[in-house]
Amino acid sequence: MVDKQKIRDLPLQPGVYIMRDVGGNIIYIGKAKILKNRVSQYFNNSPKPVKVQAMVSNIADFEYIITLSESDALALEANLIKKHQPYYNILLKDDKTDPYIKIDTRCDYPTIEVTRKVKNDGAKYFGPYFNGLRVNDIVGVIRAVYGMRACPKKLKKQSRACLNYDIGLCKGCCMGYVKKEEYAETVKEVIRFLGGREDTAQRVLEEKMMKFAQNEDFERAIEYRDKLEMLKKLKSRTIASLGSVADIDVFAYATDGTYSVIAVAMVRGNKMLGVKTYPIIDVALDIQDVYSQFVLQYYSSPALLPQEICFAHEFDSEALLSQLTNLVGKVDITFPKIGSKNRLVQMAKTNASEYLEKNVAKSEKEKAMTVGAVDRLAEIFDIKTPTRIECFDISDISGTDKVASNVVFIGGKAEKSEYRRFKIKTVKGADDFASMKEVITRRLKRIDEGWAIPDLIVVDGGKGQLSVALEAMAECGKNIPLLSLAKKEEEVFVPNRDEPVVIPRDDNALKLLQRVRDEAHRFAVLYHRNLRSKNLYSELERIPNIGKKNRQILISAFSSLDAIRNATIEELEAVSGLNKRAAYSVYEFYKARREQGEI
Repeated sequence: MVDKQKIRDLPLQPGVYIMRDVGGNIIYIGKAKILKNRVSQYFNNSPKPVKVQAMVSNIADFEYIITLSESDALALEANLIKKHQPYYNILLKDDKTDPYIKIDTRCDYPTIEVTRKVKNDGAKYFGPYFNGLRVNDIVGVIRAVYGMRACPKKLKKQSRACLNYDIGLCKGCCMGYVKKEEYAETVKEVIRFLGGREDTAQRVLEEKMMKFAQNEDFERAIEYRDKLEMLKKLKSRTIASLGSVADIDVFAYATDGTYSVIAVAMVRGNKMLGVKTYPIIDVALDIQDVYSQFVLQYYSSPALLPQEICFAHEFDSEALLSQLTNLVGKVDITFPKIGSKNRLVQMAKTNASEYLEKNVAKSEKEKAMTVGAVDRLAEIFDIKTPTRIECFDISDISGTDKVASNVVFIGGKAEKSEYRRFKIKTVKGADDFASMKEVITRRLKRIDEGWAIPDLIVVDGGKGQLSVALEAMAECGKNIPLLSLAKKEEEVFVPNRDEPVVIPRDDNALKLLQRVRDEAHRFAVLYHRNLRSKNLYSELERIPNIGKKNRQILISAFSSLDAIRNATIEELEAVSGLNKRAAYSVYEFYKARREQGEI
């Protein structure tokens, strides 16, 4: 429970507030023009959206940092969100699916490249290209019209011109057929074309198409006809009424109180690239905070910043404008009410609303299986909401190469970046109970080193595994909710209770526990298999006359290292692909080791 006096003592100054749960984990970071006014809103009795109330119910404490201005608070908020990745903040995942065209004008003979990663490297980037615009088609037009090279960056003098030069797709830079100054003009023309300010491409393509047709080279003529069709498709997206501003991003926000989405309509070179939608978690109490958190993550590079950013909802944008200018460069922020830019705003709003409407059912199902299932676990076992669930499993074969997995689910979803794996160090032979105790002990001790505190620990197994996990927890002086899930009957065991807790098979709580358990098993088996394969390869490398191919044949033919060690000469000679000499080498190697007592 948050201390009410602490809320009353909040300062009337700008700053950043940090919300923590009972385990001390940061769950939300926000900024405020006046800290006392903003933070108090979360804890007063006024009605709040469901998602805000869900976050508030998990707040056990908060802290704050006073800043000199709201702009400074926004900058600090963005840095802290990036560092801590709080569960309830808007977290924009890296989107590497859309391609860009890259031209590095710092080179003497720049090449045209397609990339999916934008860097702050001084190069020019155009895009992204999506929604029916194929980037390779656009590159094809540029090469056909302007002859810009697309070969690897490093330019080497060649003995003869390549095929691209022969068919008119390159100016022959590697042969010295074009001067730097002349090629630089070509690059400028390409940049003007990509920026929507060059209109010679259609005429050049038409001339080349007619030339090939007259020479009865109909195959090449058809190629240029297709390039013309692509160019017309690109031109059909031109928004002529935008005036001098050629590059605009338009942001629109929509919510139904539970789910939220931001749509971004993109215009580059006066051409409509399309609209992208981003479902978001949104517990901010102000539209300014929603847009600011999203936008500062969206523009991760100056190369992505357009000339103008438009918003569908008006807010105090002074702090955001200041941060964008400091971080990525000059930009205008506007709130269009009339004209073509307002039509773009309406398009973005329509896309946001439609996405929200069509995806609510899907989101409801996903929520029931994740956040809803987490809430059900809290209800069934009478514990606080287990936002962070960690599960452990042991994997070995006949007591060899013993390993353990530690998987993490946050908010009902796998958080693979948090997964950990352990080699069992202190246990001899096949003792799953002792192995489980060791790994739980090692994990709990890491809490004192700054590792996150789980809200719930799940162990794969029955009463035995639960018992040793409980012993480990007592020895480490920790008190964390704990349960085990037995595979055969899917029985759930908890401390201080002899009988299992019966959860219906169709209950999302049980399904979540099964997903967590199965993921821990998969991760443990994968680690064990990789480790065993590494050890197996290492030993097989010692056998004379056994190369890489024969090692692979042996691993495929036998289930384990012990099986290879104990194979008879007849069994080895029967392996497909293994010749008699190799079979004899394997047999004699292990026979000698047995005689010397090594195995």
